[in-house]
Amino acid sequence: MLRVAIIGCGKIADAHAAHIQHIEGCEIVGVCDREPLMAQQLYERFPIKAHFSDVNELLTKAAPDVVHITTPPQSHYALAKLCLEYGCHVYVEKPFTIDLGEAERLIALAQQRSLKLTVGHNDQFSHVAMRMRALVRDGYLGGTPLHMESYYGYDLGDVSYARALLGDKQHWVRQLPGKLLQNVISHGIARIAEFWVSDHPQVVAIGFPSSLLKSIGEKEIFDELRVMITDREQTAYFTFSSRMRPLVHQLRLFGPRNGLLLDQDHELLIKLEGRALKSYTNKFVPPLRFAKQHFKNVVGNLSLFAKRQFHMDAGLRHLIASFYNSIVCDGNVPISYEEILITARIMDEIFAQLKLNNVDDCQLSTSH
Repeated sequence: MLRVAIIGCGKIADAHAAHIQHIEGCEIVGVCDREPLMAQQLYERFPIKAHFSDVNELLTKAAPDVVHITTPPQSHYALAKLCLEYGCHVYVEKPFTIDLGEAERLIALAQQRSLKLTVGHNDQFSHVAMRMRALVRDGYLGGTPLHMESYYGYDLGDVSYARALLGDKQHWVRQLPGKLLQNVISHGIARIAEFWVSDHPQVVAIGFPSSLLKSIGEKEIFDELRVMITDREQTAYFTFSSRMRPLVHQLRLFGPRNGLLLDQDHELLIKLEGRALKSYTNKFVPPLRFAKQHFKNVVGNLSLFAKRQFHMDAGLRHLIASFYNSIVCDGNVPISYEEILITARIMDEIFAQLKLNNVDDCQLSTSH
């Protein structure tokens, strides 16, 4: 039986606890939050053996095999390091760490202790994302992706979390080097990093507050970001937007032979055939093929729904279960350490450029 603990008992911890209790061969032996009432409320609502307000006490008395860290990102490194030193495998919510240096040190420590780490990029383990990964693995693209486009929409108008962020000048998100962007974009960046080949991608980033934020006097939070990533024969675009409509969460992969379109919101996967048909057939046959694929996606989604496997956080359960399986069977972690490091490297470069550009803009305004 795998003994599991959770540190940080906020909203996301509920999702973790809900899925852990449905995974065979594990039990939640303890939860911890420095606010005792937060730990107690989670303990009372789920089958959990104990609750704590001190991390060292949790690690000593509950003696977990695996710890889920669901606290704000500023605490991820210190907590993960402590858990590894206690001999625990660690699942860290996104973003993995504040910067690349912290990520490198955690991974080195885990490898030194023969322990395993993963990060909460659960979108990559939805049903549709796993179907896409299988096609790439089976060679549908005809080789390594030559170009990728990742889109991540974020609604600042309807999300209670976002409203709280905008209204609270002391919110923990504002203390992150990349603020809102740092807390959200790793989902979209990791989709690119999964298929990136080299270790040192070149990054060009442009970020700015949307007209909506400017209208309410918000200058610190950037909610629009455009990124170009290049190296050797690979290129990628990443777009983050709160104003673009429709709000989409998509990934497009283009290989030497074919392409793929993944639409996370609609659980939709479309094959993009690289071979063009001749004459007017190219105007009629491809639309029919697309229609057939859309219908196939509908049937597949209905089948998952009928089997009660189509819940909103299916990717989270698959990621957790895959991580536990890698521990029990001593197999590969579900998200490679190379992917985690490339994601961190790209994000570091994005925030460095946004900071530099912001300083330049301030200097330009002052000079005028």
